[in-house]
Amino acid sequence: MVNLVALESPAQLAAELAAAVQYRGRKASREGSEQRRQAILEAALRIVVREGLRGVRHRAVAAEADVPLSATTYYFKDIGDLIADSFALFVQRSAAKLAALWAGVDEDFQRISAAIEQNPAARCDMAAHIIDLTVEHVQSKVRSHDDELLVELAFRQEALTNPELRALALAHQSLRFRFAERALRAIGSGAPFEDAQVLTTLILRMEYHAVVDGVDDFDLEAQRAVLQRFLDLVIGQ
Repeated sequence: MVNLVALESPAQLAAELAAAVQYRGRKASREGSEQRRQAILEAALRIVVREGLRGVRHRAVAAEADVPLSATTYYFKDIGDLIADSFALFVQRSAAKLAALWAGVDEDFQRISAAIEQNPAARCDMAAHIIDLTVEHVQSKVRSHDDELLVELAFRQEALTNPELRALALAHQSLRFRFAERALRAIGSGAPFEDAQVLTTLILRMEYHAVVDGVDDFDLEAQRAVLQRFLDLVIGQ
């Protein structure tokens, strides 16, 4: 049986990333100040969703957050700091959400891995479980009216040309890869590292279609069928 206990838990990795996120702007000294700083960052993220990064300017963010312009320039003297901290807030919240979503998944993987050891046919149950978890993840993003997906896409694009964001983007991206790798090890993949890269790419493709097709036209069952086909190949069905 695969020793999953010795591997790092995806939920723990996500929780650690959420706790390790660092901000570049001025720190708030009082509770009320912290609420205002967060309101500014949330306003910047809403602008990213509506207009993209080009819309993130001090004056526009101040108006969106309903705070004086002096408040945004106090916490974020440079627009780059405002953008970086907005994405830092996104990563912190996203990682915390993933940690909650994945809580207990290790026990599930360990249980099903043990069942596979006794009965290889149980791999089909594990494949179905992975698909359900993946679909639940994408559905949770779709239900949020694509806001999280749009922010994440903007974040990845910005990280391509912003070295200061790259490490954070890679750490956030690695969470889903580690989850996929652990799941595929449990299912008995002969090449879990390589298969995890394919599965991660398929999930990114699902999210892309969720944005492009729109909530009403997003064919979740068709995407589920693609995942099923891939996992059938992994388990030799």
